Amino acid sequence: MCGPLFLKLFRKPLYPVDRFLRQRFCLHTTPHIRGAAGTPAAAAAAAAGAKGALPPGSLIAGKSSLTPRIHEKLRVLKTKYDGLNERMSGNVCDMGRDELAKLSKDLSDTGLIVVPYKRLLQLYDELVELQQMVDSGDQLYREMALEEKQEALDNIANCERDIISGLLPKDSAEKAGAILEIRAGTGGDEASLFSGDLLRMYERFSQTKGWKYKPISLDAEGDMVKEAVVEVSGRGVFGVLMFESGVHRVQRVPATESQGRIHTSTVTVAVLPQASNVHIEIKDGDLRVDVFRASGKGGQHVNTTDSAVRITHIPTGIAVENQQERSQIRNKEKAMQILRARLYDRERQKVESQRRESRNKLIGTGDRSEKCRTYNYAQNRVTDHRINFSLYDLEGVMNGSSLQYIVDQLRIQNDLDELARMG
Repeated sequence: MCGPLFLKLFRKPLYPVDRFLRQRFCLHTTPHIRGAAGTPAAAAAAAAGAKGALPPGSLIAGKSSLTPRIHEKLRVLKTKYDGLNERMSGNVCDMGRDELAKLSKDLSDTGLIVVPYKRLLQLYDELVELQQMVDSGDQLYREMALEEKQEALDNIANCERDIISGLLPKDSAEKAGAILEIRAGTGGDEASLFSGDLLRMYERFSQTKGWKYKPISLDAEGDMVKEAVVEVSGRGVFGVLMFESGVHRVQRVPATESQGRIHTSTVTVAVLPQASNVHIEIKDGDLRVDVFRASGKGGQHVNTTDSAVRITHIPTGIAVENQQERSQIRNKEKAMQILRARLYDRERQKVESQRRESRNKLIGTGDRSEKCRTYNYAQNRVTDHRINFSLYDLEGVMNGSSLQYIVDQLRIQNDLDELARMG
């Protein structure tokens, strides 16, 4: 793997071998166009230079998420970043504390976009040079150039993802933890069994991410889970799990099926950002608290004490109940935690719908025909219908090791959609 050493031969003007190679391959060092006359690289570079919209290498790279308008925004940000850098390298002793802090923050925030953009421009220049070597027809260097060209294209794709991530507005809720709600839908016992499978899938996925996974409420009988509410704590949990909201459909032969027929069942998943008291205010006068005796299979405290709690938020009509703990106080605390998350999510969706009326980023309408993902056991396939992406590793997804691949594709598509609105 020759890597950067190969290109260094074409960049150091001090050595005779460099001058020879530049003459051999007609490599020029004008700032924006380095194409040899008559080559595709030269034609692409000349066209880009004439338009003044895209860097020459971007045309060689092919399909890109960065439109000419976005490139123009990036050039403006680059100028701003250079100006901020110049101010920081000057005399900062005369600046006040607040002014210096603001300057540092602006430089840091702008750098998240401009630093990968500068690297992208370097890669575009490398790509022009490599394409010239490929077009030259010299077999000695063609194979090495092709190998480095693919590496450059991969690096360009990574830089574009970093730039897109920096350009998009940040949702503060994405940094928070999440409340995960899983409920069995259509399909009877099979739906409850698959609900348990999903619960374990998210638990294993959380373990791989180093998150804290804590059940809040669980209505289960053996492996069958009718409803589960889980608190997932960690940095950026909601930003990763937010796309899991929706109706999950499973197609498989149930263990109780004697004829070998494939059944279709559904499970509803809702991921809510974990809210704190700072995010939303709940007045005591807006709450109605009811206590009742817990129901279940028995036990020392079941049906003997009023430990179960139901809290209703009167203005919205949202009701939450919990009977997981033996203590009425603990049940009330957990019910309040769920209620706070639901109220916060309600307010968040209201703002979201005002900004983007055509799109519901979370759980949609809840209609079971609105499936977001299908798990097909016979075909070892998991398909996310929102992005038409299929992964033939159902076992890996269900044990949590391969779920990140689907999450990454959903994030990329979401970012591209957001970018299209900007550009």
